[in-house]
Amino acid sequence: MINDDKPFNLIDGATGESIEIFQEVDRQCKIASDLSMPLDQRLEAYEDVFDSEVGDTALVRARNIEREVGLRQIFLKFEGGNPTGTQKDRIAFAQAMDAMRRGFDTISVATCGNYGVATALAASFAGLQCRIFIPENFHTKRTREMVELGAQITRVPGDYENAVALSSAIAGEKEYYDANPGGDNTLTQMRAYGQIAYEIYDELRDAPFAVAAPVSNGSTLAGIYRGFLSLYRRGKTSRMPHMVAGSSFRKNPIVYAFIKNMASCEDLSPDKIHETQINEPLINWHSIDGDQALEGIRQTKGWAADASDRAMRTYSSLIRQKEGLQVLPASTAGLIALMNQHKKEPLPNDRYVVILTGRKS
Repeated sequence: MINDDKPFNLIDGATGESIEIFQEVDRQCKIASDLSMPLDQRLEAYEDVFDSEVGDTALVRARNIEREVGLRQIFLKFEGGNPTGTQKDRIAFAQAMDAMRRGFDTISVATCGNYGVATALAASFAGLQCRIFIPENFHTKRTREMVELGAQITRVPGDYENAVALSSAIAGEKEYYDANPGGDNTLTQMRAYGQIAYEIYDELRDAPFAVAAPVSNGSTLAGIYRGFLSLYRRGKTSRMPHMVAGSSFRKNPIVYAFIKNMASCEDLSPDKIHETQINEPLINWHSIDGDQALEGIRQTKGWAADASDRAMRTYSSLIRQKEGLQVLPASTAGLIALMNQHKKEPLPNDRYVVILTGRKS
């Protein structure tokens, strides 16, 4: 932050006034959350906060990892730069703004952690109430953050899918904004994740050979695919990237459907899915946006692969040691899928983008 009240010199004799950036963001947050203010002013203030704080995350070339794995031009898209540390901020803020515009006063969502914190923060900035539904047997350190941000927590018997069902049902009954995947606002989520594709294009000026991402419900990968599809159709890129998905070993319907050459995603047996501290962000017996992600993989002649907990820990450590980024192990599943293919058959000299979805606190 610049604290000098005097103008500072810029290149070629230009001058600029010092600005207290964070004070301005705080001021806009207060306007956006003030229900006594006119809606158009609140929306304008919220959009300013959204634009300045969410997205536009770093895309860095991983030269040290390139040397380690024998593949050139690997770029890391680090979503840990978002306010709550994951890509979930993109859809949380987009939906909170949509809820404001459409006159909702409450957002409802199910979560096992990261999405709940993102939604709670976005709702607090927008002056909205937030109802968060968490599986009763799941314990996350991030629950405290949700409560501190003013969210109301409800524990739900069963698994994540049960929490989604209850959250959506109550949203319909109480006329809350339903921020769950697979609901009426899925298009808003896809567009928000599509911004990742636009940001990659802004940096590289074309589509890379492949984009690799971890998958759970499949929303992130499906949104990025749609973003690149829009760029390609408008003639902005010369090609579509191969979409690459990675997820926990035999615990995700998208990867399972691809490996088994199934026409669409089918539910896995919940009894055979065992959650660990490493794989939790990835595991699902029912991938809500799975078919859209699977379509993106197949339409671009991409691929999908499993990633073990051990491999995710190893690559997380490698990224920390070689590139200085603290990433959640689950964030590396896409990179693992990319590297596994390279080991089977060397990939061509080209550009590769790996989406790292979250930072490790």
